[in-house]
Amino acid sequence: MSSRTKLNITYEPERIIQPIYTGGDVALDANGKILATCLGEEVLLTEFETGQVLARIEEDDPMVINAALRTTLKPHTSPVIIAAIDRTGTLIATGGADGVIKVWDIRGGYSTHTFRGHAGVISALHFFEAAGEEPERLPKSHNKKRSRGGLQKGEDTDAPLDGTEKLRLATGGEDCKIRIWNLLKRKSIAILDSHVSIIRGIDYAAETHALISGSRDKTVIVWDARTWTSQKVIPVLEGVEAVGFLKHGSLAYAGGEYGRLRLWDTQSGNEITREQKAGEEADAIVHILRNVQLKILLTVHADQSLKLHSSEILTDSPKQPNLIDPLPVIRRISGTHDEIIDIAYVAPDRSLLALATNSEDIRLVSLATSKLDNSSATKANYFGADVATLQGHTDIIICLAVDYSGQWLVTGAKDNTARLWRIDNCTSTYEQYATFTGHAESIGAISIPQKSAPTDQGIKSFTLDRPPPFILTGSQDRTIKRWIVPKTSSSVSKALYTRKAHDKDINALTLSPNSQVFASASQDRIVKIWSVEEGETQGVLRGHKRGVWSVVFAPKDTPPIPGDNGSSTSSSRGLILTGSADRTLKIWSLNDYSCIRTLEGHTNSVLKVLWLPLLPSVNQDNVPAPRQPQSPIQIASAGSDGLVKIWDPTTSLLLTTLDNHTDRVWALAFNPTTRSLVSGGGDSVVTFWKDTSKETAAATTKAITERVEQDQELQNCVREGKYREAITLALQLNHPARLLGLFQNSLDTQPPEEGSISGVKAVDEVIACLSDEQLLALLIRVRDWNTNARTAPVAQRVLNIVVRSYSAERLARLGMRKGGKEVVEALRVYTERHYRRIEELWGESWVVEYLLGEMEQLGVKEGADGLGEERDQDMIMV
Repeated sequence: MSSRTKLNITYEPERIIQPIYTGGDVALDANGKILATCLGEEVLLTEFETGQVLARIEEDDPMVINAALRTTLKPHTSPVIIAAIDRTGTLIATGGADGVIKVWDIRGGYSTHTFRGHAGVISALHFFEAAGEEPERLPKSHNKKRSRGGLQKGEDTDAPLDGTEKLRLATGGEDCKIRIWNLLKRKSIAILDSHVSIIRGIDYAAETHALISGSRDKTVIVWDARTWTSQKVIPVLEGVEAVGFLKHGSLAYAGGEYGRLRLWDTQSGNEITREQKAGEEADAIVHILRNVQLKILLTVHADQSLKLHSSEILTDSPKQPNLIDPLPVIRRISGTHDEIIDIAYVAPDRSLLALATNSEDIRLVSLATSKLDNSSATKANYFGADVATLQGHTDIIICLAVDYSGQWLVTGAKDNTARLWRIDNCTSTYEQYATFTGHAESIGAISIPQKSAPTDQGIKSFTLDRPPPFILTGSQDRTIKRWIVPKTSSSVSKALYTRKAHDKDINALTLSPNSQVFASASQDRIVKIWSVEEGETQGVLRGHKRGVWSVVFAPKDTPPIPGDNGSSTSSSRGLILTGSADRTLKIWSLNDYSCIRTLEGHTNSVLKVLWLPLLPSVNQDNVPAPRQPQSPIQIASAGSDGLVKIWDPTTSLLLTTLDNHTDRVWALAFNPTTRSLVSGGGDSVVTFWKDTSKETAAATTKAITERVEQDQELQNCVREGKYREAITLALQLNHPARLLGLFQNSLDTQPPEEGSISGVKAVDEVIACLSDEQLLALLIRVRDWNTNARTAPVAQRVLNIVVRSYSAERLARLGMRKGGKEVVEALRVYTERHYRRIEELWGESWVVEYLLGEMEQLGVKEGADGLGEERDQDMIMV
């Protein structure tokens, strides 16, 4: 029997694109540097310019709540719905579902005001400083610690409180009313009652002494802040979710259910932006943030995306024309990519990633490895940044494919159409080239030729000027169409032929490397091989027990793969790989359309399969060397179990399992140049896997060499009686038996050294100067020894040294480490058990002593010798 050498293949997550916002509130600091978003039950702090995650605050993280807040303040009795911070950053107002508003001192950690008056949920809050009013002062008798600056008893309470006399709080609620609160007098000074639906936004302009409010009653109202009367009612004809002032109060912005940012003249009440087409429900604006320093408006949408609109055209012009174009979107941030259905590398240098994200748009994401010099908060180009959105489909995109150059992308969707896109990354032009209409149901599979056409020109000029000659589509109507791609984008595309292919939905299509044949996989458990030119069936692959989800041809020059029985199988016409819902992968020979290998290991449906071709090595002159015949080719598979698996097709062995997803993995893509494998799944996470096999092998070899050397050093130390070095090495190398032997030898030392607990002072000293990691490792071994009555004395002696050598605070900190609490508890339980056993033996010893005393009184002692002789005789007889 021949021996097989198992390849030690490892992959590690190199980079990850993951959600940063899944709904809730969004905040941007005044400098436009840090973006705070809600991610489930966590708060995520992200660097706005580079997209780097700075901090992740969990729900029960002590960073969120100050110790004083947990002990002194009286919190809301109902959920907190909204919050707002004043201009100085020292006060925060919170509104609850019970209609109560509380104002808190952030630095002091106590509540300064509680306002009641609204009937229902608080939906809007805004601090502002009233202008044009006489300053008010607190009465001299008001001597409580209630100010923002933390006014203490005995201070001059007659002095102004850092502008608090002008500070106001505007609140809006579900009762359709706006209340203005004077924080100095602690009461409501005005009630604005003109809206007929919930208030969603409030803003104040000091230059015009105006307050603006927006409501879901489809109106925006401008109020005079001096008389608190209505100045202008603007009918916006859409439910308003956010509103604010621009240009010192001369303009107002609003956004709502139509998903469009609109501008209004506050004096005339006329809209100054040109008419915009209403968006879909997912485009609705739920929040708008204004940053004066960056001159942007950040709109937050219902589809959990964020868009940056430049307001520079407003500030550069002293007077706006009657109508202007909508503020341009200069950057888009995807809070989450939703369920990732398919992915592909695009652009000639594969610097972009196309994502089909359970929506009608394709998102192009940058794969830049470093921050560019021209990157800024308003125009970022970092890893994971949104570059463009390909819009055209009217329903969810199910599949996509890219050609060999990366400049032509084809997509299929539930709107029964396929679309061809031209990707020109040099000029940042991403446009639709052609639409293919003809299927009766959703397009679930699509393919595009991978063979490069012969030309003497560069790839870029050739492919941008000339699209691929054809594309293939497969639909839920069970037909396959070959489409002729028009020469120009204005021409009409048409199908060369249509074939009834399967009895159920078609899940996948793939073209061979030479584009002569293609394969189709279906839910009817069958894979068919077709000729590209005639559209006739060449062969049928039968063997899967459930629907086939994925099919792909082996790359050119793939070495022959032996069958499961070890026999050599001819594969001159190539190989094909399939993945099925029966949890298996199968490799088929195109010579006789037979299955030569079956790979089993997934616990759920196999959704995607991929060949991982190995590039030839490159010598010092950067010339590719010929591929070695023994170089293995690998296979990657992704399944509904959330795992990505790497296989050796020549032996059917599972090489490694990649686990970084919490939901099914729908998509796989591979970049042969960088050997980067990328996976995307239903958890909205895109993981870039790096092949670390060489690094792992080198690290393993180095670790083995170091361990052999340390083992030899440990043996030398034990032989020479160097307890300090030996104990440290035994802990480091995790040798519990040798460590136990060292302590046992120390206890057996005769005579024991004076003042030593273990018998050897060197042992006591080394135990007394361990680091926290070493100490915890030692206690884990002591716990194990303490469970055995034979080794318990050694454990108790070592534990005695530990307790005497370390403070209670140091030992308590060990209990807070991972696994420390369980170790301490196990030590306590078994130690108490040993002491109970000793107490029982101590009690029984008194009974023995009592019996011996009574026997002496009865004279048994005098006859002890005779009894002994009889006992000896009896024993001899036995």
